Amino acid sequence: MSDLVRLIDVPSLGDDRGSLVALEGSETVPFDIKRVYYIFGTKAGVSRGFHAHRALKQVVVSVTGSCRMLLDDGKKKEEVLLDSPTKGLVIEGLVWREIYDFTPDCVLLVLASQKYDEADYIRNYDDFLKVVGV
Repeated sequence: MSDLVRLIDVPSLGDDRGSLVALEGSETVPFDIKRVYYIFGTKAGVSRGFHAHRALKQVVVSVTGSCRMLLDDGKKKEEVLLDSPTKGLVIEGLVWREIYDFTPDCVLLVLASQKYDEADYIRNYDDFLKVVGV
């Protein structure tokens, strides 16, 4: 896609006892973290997202299980499978996102550059296309 979306490796530390992942703002995550939330218990056949953000930056990690994200910058669409706790999906700028195909055990962790602000959301796809100039 563009520079607005990219996968990053999330370092995993561990030994014979198991693994540990540490996510640090402005280190493993390319911005200061202002908000952390996670999505879990998503019912079969349910899709989520259906919005873009004007300024918010996010890193999305599937801590367990998997899901798919459709990412759309208004010109190109790309599907990404999130299925590893050591891969983070960085989303910056105006990108429409839809999340679907959740496995029953999926826990999707989201690290955000800003606190929740409804004014930052674009929730209508036609409005999104106007904002990105398509």
